[in-house]
Amino acid sequence: MDAVRVFDEHAQEYDRWFDEHEHLYQAEVNALSRFTPPAGRGVEIGVGTGRFSVPFGVKLGIEPSRPMAQVARSRGIAVCQAWGERLPFHDDQFDFALMVTVICFVADAMALLRETRRVLKPGGRFILGFIDRDSPLGQLYQSRKESDQFYREARFYSVEQVANYVRQVCFGGITFCQTVFGVPDETSGKVEPVRDGYGDGAFVVLRAKKTS
Repeated sequence: MDAVRVFDEHAQEYDRWFDEHEHLYQAEVNALSRFTPPAGRGVEIGVGTGRFSVPFGVKLGIEPSRPMAQVARSRGIAVCQAWGERLPFHDDQFDFALMVTVICFVADAMALLRETRRVLKPGGRFILGFIDRDSPLGQLYQSRKESDQFYREARFYSVEQVANYVRQVCFGGITFCQTVFGVPDETSGKVEPVRDGYGDGAFVVLRAKKTS
């Protein structure tokens, strides 16, 4: 897939973004921390270079890009090189699954969500972070897709679309939080707050529960 090829070729550049935009990265981590369990067996699907697994102590990840997986392994994460739409796990394996800015890069979002649900234990938690297409920053990313090497292959979703997909695969108890408001000043260094709900923030975190 073209999206994976971009990350194969630019893994180090992708990873540097988090150092160069530390205040945005920290805001996203803070939002994810609202919903990510402090204990239990977790997996990050689309672990990338491990930037979101490390803060939460997630030791296992799935990543189709070999160069990205190599960086994640250097951070102490056991990585299976595989696709999120075909997870190499038995049913009911995990207490929670983390997925951050991944849904916009897969061809079949419903297959990805069905596989995520399959590998969670009954009552397991799903924590999904993504860019809201309808936010000012989401609209900016959308307008710049053709000139951005990472987002050229992305498909951005509204919160309502994502929530509808999640409900369709039989997750329940959906709640949201949000951060990164407006179009952030990348030079300010200010870590933005986390608020409940959605509709104002560009980075939205959805939490859901696997229902029977």
